[in-house]
Amino acid sequence: MKANKILVVGSSNTDMVIKTLHFPSPGETILGGRFLMNAGGKGANQAVAAVRLGGLVTFVGKIGNDIFGKQAVQQLEAEGININFVSVDLVNPSGVALITVDSKGENSIVVASGSNGTLSPDDFDKANDELDESEFVLMQLEIPIPTVEYIARIAVQKQKKVILNPAPAAALADELLQNLYLITPNETEAEILTGVKVTDETSAMKAATILHEKGVEIVIITMGAAGAFLLINGKSEIIKAPKVDAVDTTAAGDTFNGALVVALSEGRTIQESIAFANKAAAISVTRIGAQSSVPFRKEIIN
Repeated sequence: MKANKILVVGSSNTDMVIKTLHFPSPGETILGGRFLMNAGGKGANQAVAAVRLGGLVTFVGKIGNDIFGKQAVQQLEAEGININFVSVDLVNPSGVALITVDSKGENSIVVASGSNGTLSPDDFDKANDELDESEFVLMQLEIPIPTVEYIARIAVQKQKKVILNPAPAAALADELLQNLYLITPNETEAEILTGVKVTDETSAMKAATILHEKGVEIVIITMGAAGAFLLINGKSEIIKAPKVDAVDTTAAGDTFNGALVVALSEGRTIQESIAFANKAAAISVTRIGAQSSVPFRKEIIN
């Protein structure tokens, strides 16, 4: 299948991961197990997922003038991602995430945004030609929301399709929602965006309807092992995910989003694209790490 160009705009972090039996309580020190240092950041993770799964990807982001940032860019380039529009912040350090993973595969994450927090509209404007050549723009919320709003507005003016993974969760302006082709919150993010606690298909429908009425064309609420809830053209369904034994859920959502945009760029239906994304995310949770857990196209049975 022929893929159209994909523009991913977002964060690049270095993830420092410790495996442990359980999360520490406030004031508690525990001895963890294995330590890993991996390339991460939701934007970079989604770019890696998209390119490994067959996409033609340009990444727009910002790094610090330090070893973490230089390594991150080298790794992205090695993946085959166009990194010509990654800017360098000479003041702030590159982003870092501290991740604890318990025995059940659940994670707890604290992010120091660093240079990601200074990605500006001016930084994005350098990639204007790439935007012209791309059909889809994929973003998240680990960069400044005013920058996300600006990019969505410019992209829609150029008749591009904007996909937003609203993570980490934050309240969003109606103007931004009106500029979205597709949004992919998980249950927690959907609740923060709509005020509806998502626990099942009925509550997912309520939350998705609110987002749709605010102007989002397609709403997908990811629901972990249960799969993904889809609302499009007034019709809803749950597209189930493969059953696997989860080891680490870090970057499962990023893998889902990267896979989703690739499938859409190839002209697949939204249902087919979600099924493809579910398969990719299911593989990722059986592995430890962020970008290190992302599968390649050949691993997914279409």
